[in-house]
Amino acid sequence: MISGKRRRVRAIFDQTFHRSARSSGDVIELLVKAVENIKPICEVEKVKIAGTTYDVPSIVGRDRQQSLAIRWILEGAEEGRISKSTSLEKSSFEEIVDAYRQKGISHMKRHNLHRLASVKRRFVHFRRPPPFMGGGAILNSNQPSSFHYSLVMQYFRNTLLGIPFGS
Repeated sequence: MISGKRRRVRAIFDQTFHRSARSSGDVIELLVKAVENIKPICEVEKVKIAGTTYDVPSIVGRDRQQSLAIRWILEGAEEGRISKSTSLEKSSFEEIVDAYRQKGISHMKRHNLHRLASVKRRFVHFRRPPPFMGGGAILNSNQPSSFHYSLVMQYFRNTLLGIPFGS
């Protein structure tokens, strides 16, 4: 919604879901499953230590997971428009269906982010502890939180072994 074009965005949104209601049964289930498939589990943050900047993987919070998934689906719909002749309603519907089937531009963004985090997993010990564990803005040492460190390492171990996260 750029420059206050709320009515136009609402029309695109309604037409997208009207199109998906015609082709598949439950629209809400389709959208929820598509967002669930695109949610990233980890992301890479930049941490500066002793003048050197490292890419450090960390676990993503639930709110950020959802906002990233929705943002990637919308960006994928915009990138999926080959030309301006393709309607945004059609490309957004196709991107939602691709996300549901774990394909498409948004799924590739998620895959690339997880691959980057997997490559940078050796820097996980540089990760600062979350604020609720005594870290945050006032952090005098570079000691990682054992809880956070174990979560990140459990994720990477499970992905290397092919076990879904949380099992």
